[in-house]
Amino acid sequence: MKVASDLPVSIRNMVLILDWIAYVCRVLTGIALVVITVIFGWLVFGRYVLNATPTWVEQVALLLVMTIAFLGAAVGVHDNSHLSVSLLRSAVPPWIRRVLVVSTDVLMAGFGGLMLWFGARLTIFKWGSLIPLIQVPEGLRSLPLTIGGGLILVFSIGHLIRVFVGGDERSGSIE
Repeated sequence: MKVASDLPVSIRNMVLILDWIAYVCRVLTGIALVVITVIFGWLVFGRYVLNATPTWVEQVALLLVMTIAFLGAAVGVHDNSHLSVSLLRSAVPPWIRRVLVVSTDVLMAGFGGLMLWFGARLTIFKWGSLIPLIQVPEGLRSLPLTIGGGLILVFSIGHLIRVFVGGDERSGSIE
């Protein structure tokens, strides 16, 4: 995101940190996407060429899909590219548009907070058992939910802070 030079240093630093976190999430989801492609290639090769199906692939792929989905969703909130219907927001006066944008950010922060809270509870609850075939804690399945929820919460709060200090530059949201 662009950082306005007239913002306080603390806000500019917050924006840069959130941008860096989103970048790391993009890199991790990209790596996960490459790994899932490679291991499914190995699955097909093992099944049809070697006649020995690697059974661990499906369990690892599920973990990777969870990582891609929840970190990708958090990045979508950060970049303001998540699914939204902007017809109403575009048709109303700017002050109502601002109320709608703030309401959306508050709802997203609440949703992220719930994902964080209940995801953490699920992760802790399931950590004691192991995922069959790969022998890692079952809690790893819900860890991306927890992390993604926390990031959605943080990114939404970052949007709210920028709205109230006048540094929100999301295109099409507030004019």
